[in-house]
Amino acid sequence: MLIKGYGHGPVVAGESLVERRGFWANHLLTMCRDGACAERADPEWFGGDGADVDALAEILFDPGNWPVFRVSVPDGQPCPGVVVVYRNLVDEFGVDYLVGGRDMSSRLSWHELVRVADCPEPSAECVQDVSGRFLLLLPLLGGAWSEEVVRERIVADLVAVGAPEGTVGRAAGHLLGHLERRALHDSVWGSPLSGG
Repeated sequence: MLIKGYGHGPVVAGESLVERRGFWANHLLTMCRDGACAERADPEWFGGDGADVDALAEILFDPGNWPVFRVSVPDGQPCPGVVVVYRNLVDEFGVDYLVGGRDMSSRLSWHELVRVADCPEPSAECVQDVSGRFLLLLPLLGGAWSEEVVRERIVADLVAVGAPEGTVGRAAGHLLGHLERRALHDSVWGSPLSGG
């Protein structure tokens, strides 16, 4: 598998991993790395137990294999497809979002995110499940959105991928809190103290 900008790096197809217990805790909790949590999220809120999460983390964050998740849209759609790459450099982990083959320095609006996630007829090698597509791309959400609408969609999609109904509201609230904090200050703006 070749991904533009990654040369002949150790990228491997990761689409089958979205169906494994522990995947969503690993993927969605990467949004929480800013340390601004009032309450630490419990990986079990997202389905799976600690052993599931740990086992999948070994696969997702392996420096020898960088999982790639493709979210395609049919030709002619207004939004291009998205490729999500787990860039597992030693001591420099990151999740890269490539939209239309270029690194994503801006975010997707709510309407763009829904359009890509709900797009019919994804190609066979891409993430097929609509809920999985939405949650995979959720960290890209930017701009203005209705908290009630977004919360409702997050809850429905988390339940669809196996999150327990008893804690899914807390999981959705936690994710929304991080999305809202990020929306208030985007790192590309620079520090207000630096004159940027």
